[in-house]
Amino acid sequence: MQLTLAVSCAGLLGGAFSAHAAQVDSIHFLIPGGAGGGWDGTARGTGEALKKSGLVETISFENLSGGGGGKAIAHLIETAGQQKNTLMVNSTPIIIRSLTGVFPQSFRDLVPVAATVADYGALVVRKDSPYHHWSEVVRDFKKNPAKVKFAGGSTRGSLDHLIPAAAIKEEGLDPRTLRYVAYDAGGKAMAGLLSGETALLSTGLGEALEMSKAGQIRILAITAEERVSDAPDVPTLKEMGNNTVFANWRGFFAAPGTSSEEAEKYAKVLGDMYKTDAWETVRSRNGWVNLYKPTTEFSQFLERQEKQVGNLMRELGFLK
Repeated sequence: MQLTLAVSCAGLLGGAFSAHAAQVDSIHFLIPGGAGGGWDGTARGTGEALKKSGLVETISFENLSGGGGGKAIAHLIETAGQQKNTLMVNSTPIIIRSLTGVFPQSFRDLVPVAATVADYGALVVRKDSPYHHWSEVVRDFKKNPAKVKFAGGSTRGSLDHLIPAAAIKEEGLDPRTLRYVAYDAGGKAMAGLLSGETALLSTGLGEALEMSKAGQIRILAITAEERVSDAPDVPTLKEMGNNTVFANWRGFFAAPGTSSEEAEKYAKVLGDMYKTDAWETVRSRNGWVNLYKPTTEFSQFLERQEKQVGNLMRELGFLK
């Protein structure tokens, strides 16, 4: 199954440069999950590039996990008057969790500033795992689905769950029989994999890349259309005969009540970030693909994805 959510990703923009006059005095990044997850890495990597390039003078971070990201969303809405310089990172799960009722809010309750990157899904195993090919996972799943457990850094029915479920469905198997073990953040899910609690981990390529390069884990497959330059030795599901292709966007939202002028100011500084050497260092380290959709374009993209994700989740049995 080719997931039609795969984004149209912009390539690297313009000639890199590193010295800038600060465009914004300060940005406070609100992160809806714990340390070590994709949201955490995206916010901290973005902050690193903005600070090192001189585009923003002061950067700060706040992790506020809980409720599948809903705690941070509620906090941003309830304290909007005190969040003038706050950007909350989020991704495709804000669509999924709104549809499933994990929290009552949606992206419409926030001010979309910009989508910034895409990250492919990765299916990961321990370095000593007996699995070396996706077909071996499928073989064992056919024998006994209960023994092939997938870890993920988010709740059941989330993106980490949706990707392996789609891959299993593509093999002609029942995705509702997939054993998914939910952890509160990507770091905890990785620990669950390494401790042997699960056989596989469903995560983002960016979250797995450094540990893979260090030889601590192996990335069994990714959900890209073709192999990516930052991980040339990692095969795609597609080349192994499974047509599951998916790219997860990540981006930033401001508090409700933020003016269009303010939102555009933040969108501009994020757009200018792509032209810096500092950003290319962060991007390549994490295996991200550049994706820039500012303000109105971002809102329109979210509307389309909500329809696409909803249709897919109904097909997989996660929504009625």
